[in-house]
Formats: sequence, C-alpha cells, structure tokens
Amino acid sequence: MTKNRNKITIEQPFRICFVCLGNICRSPTAEGVFQHLVNQQSLEPYFFIDSAGTSAYHIGEPANSKSQMVASQNGVELTSKARRFEKDDIDDFNLILAMDDENYQNLLHLANNPEQKEKIKKLREYDPKPGDGNVPDPYYGGMDGFNRVFDIIQRSSSALLDSLKSQISEDS
Repeated sequence: MTKNRNKITIEQPFRICFVCLGNICRSPTAEGVFQHLVNQQSLEPYFFIDSAGTSAYHIGEPANSKSQMVASQNGVELTSKARRFEKDDIDDFNLILAMDDENYQNLLHLANNPEQKEKIKKLREYDPKPGDGNVPDPYYGGMDGFNRVFDIIQRSSSALLDSLKSQISEDS
C-alpha cells in the first residue's frame, strides 16, 4: 500500500485484486470468499474486490464448475467473469494478490517502479499456515484439490481482512 492510503473510507474504498493464471479457479474463489467475508461484517462500502488472470485463456468465462460447487457448499457465490490483468490495473488497485510464484513474477514484470511493486504480494503472505507460499492450481486435479484451495483461500482471506480492518475509518 502507498503511504497516502493508510485509511480506508467509504469515499476511498480499498481496492483489491486477486490474480491467478486463467481467472477461473483460484482468483475468482478468492474474490468470492473475500467478498463473502466483507459482506458478513457489513463492510461492503469500504472495499472494491476484483479478480483477474495473467493469461487470456478464459476471458468472459464464469468460474470453473468445481470451484463454484465447492464455494456453494461453503455458502459462497462466485459471480465474476474471467478477465486478463492489465498493466493499468496496477495503478487502479491498492493491493494485488498473486496466487503463486509464477503469477507473482508476471505481475512484478508489469510494475514500473518500487511503489507499484510494493502493491504486489502473494495471498499466502496472510496465511497463518503459509506452507510453500503458493495456492496450488487445482485445475487438473480432483475435488480434493478444489476443497484444499478453498480452505487455503478462506484462511488467508480471513487473516487479510483482519489485517485491513484496523485501517477502516468511519470518520469520512
């Protein structure tokens, strides 16, 4: 985050983008889970939540059916349509969270300066059990992989929201 954006207000909501490769499994799940957590705490006016992919493979497609099924079983709705992360997005968001090392490196290559690079992190930096630091891609695996990814994202997103709540200013 940039230093001039320490406070999150209704007038200046915190803009967050979750990023994976195709934007059909991990990042739309993260977007949906984070939105769900924000909604549960009635913090919607303070956040703008989005997701994107570093590739253009699935532009316009809904989230993967297995991702949708696991999310639905956990009370979360995935409504986004896949889009590609664009260079201009770096300036538009306060925080950009990559799902793994490869996407993290791809995002860093789009950044032009240290301030932009500072906005780019990996989601599992917020995970109390970060493992290898990556959210694994469940695309070619079975349902166990999708369930595991959901659990990782749920845990990381909950910790992320807890870390951001202290920056919310209701005195807008």
